[in-house]
Amino acid sequence: MPSTRPLRVDARRNRQRLLDAAVRLLPQEEDGAEVTLAAIAKEAGVGIGTLYRHFPTREALVDAAYRGELDRLCDSVDGLVRDLPPDQALREWMDRFVDYMATKRGMGGALRALVAAGGDPFVNSRRRLTDAVAMLLAAGVSAGVLRADVTADDLLLGISGVTLATADRGDRAQVGRLLDLLLDGLRAAGSAR
Repeated sequence: MPSTRPLRVDARRNRQRLLDAAVRLLPQEEDGAEVTLAAIAKEAGVGIGTLYRHFPTREALVDAAYRGELDRLCDSVDGLVRDLPPDQALREWMDRFVDYMATKRGMGGALRALVAAGGDPFVNSRRRLTDAVAMLLAAGVSAGVLRADVTADDLLLGISGVTLATADRGDRAQVGRLLDLLLDGLRAAGSAR
């Protein structure tokens, strides 16, 4: 039975280093060679035993790395809404969503292998993303700067569409222009840009 006591500070730090290394290295699998767990441990600056203590299988590491990126994106909403005007908070989150999607695409091979092994890293993804977007929209509607007739699902599909349509271009400036256009379409009548 796994321990329920919290991880020590150094153990938490090592776990995060492993997750960060996995996010950096797993996209290299798209070039055809599987990244080894030993390479991930080395990139993180820890031993392979430390990796296995935190993630007993490759699937467990891939699942945790993906979910960590989803958490990072969705958990950023509170701070953005607190620190920025609502329309700027939404626009910043849109940029972070683009980064998240690029990471997810890069981890595609590892995620497909995880699903093939019976895992479901996406079980809560849609709900988490929709909830995050709903919170951003609600802040903008409440402030009178965003339209009230746009659903979180509509906006999530719009941002996803921009991300997917520009994925192979590598033109971040174009992505930014398209997200700006999308945000302009979300503005409440009479609200200033």
